[in-house]
Amino acid sequence: MVRGGKDENMKIVKVLLRIVLSFSAGAVFAGIWLHRSMNKAYHRMREMSDKHFVLYQLMTEWVRVKQEGKEISECLTKRGYKTIAIYGMNYVGRTLLNEMEGSSVSVVYGIDQNAADIYTEIDVVTPEDELKEVDAIIVTPIYFFDEIREKLEKKTNIPIVSIEDILFEA
Repeated sequence: MVRGGKDENMKIVKVLLRIVLSFSAGAVFAGIWLHRSMNKAYHRMREMSDKHFVLYQLMTEWVRVKQEGKEISECLTKRGYKTIAIYGMNYVGRTLLNEMEGSSVSVVYGIDQNAADIYTEIDVVTPEDELKEVDAIIVTPIYFFDEIREKLEKKTNIPIVSIEDILFEA
């Protein structure tokens, strides 16, 4: 004779059902979490890829301008800019600083969010610091130009120009 019979079997089925449901719910939640994490990582990588592609195009244009024997300082001078500040003191900003050496355009200072960590021959301030008067601020992180311009326009009346516009004007 079998003990417990139908009640015992129902208890076993309920326990097995709970185990299967718990496992399934865990798998669903893990899948959702994994999808969200992968989606965030994909978008971060996509943004970095887009940013670097824009940088590649900019530097290609810069090389074209140099190969044609044109000078960025001449474009700045034509616009009436004798003194400038460079926003963004990473690769492009440092290249622009080097390009202005010995030209008729004076780089008065740099602007960068990480000013404390940047060592260069000019003063570098943060966007929140007081901005000295210059003829123009040349923005080098062109991928973020619109948001940088919007932020700076709330703070100063100095013309804010993208290095991209200068290069394509050359």
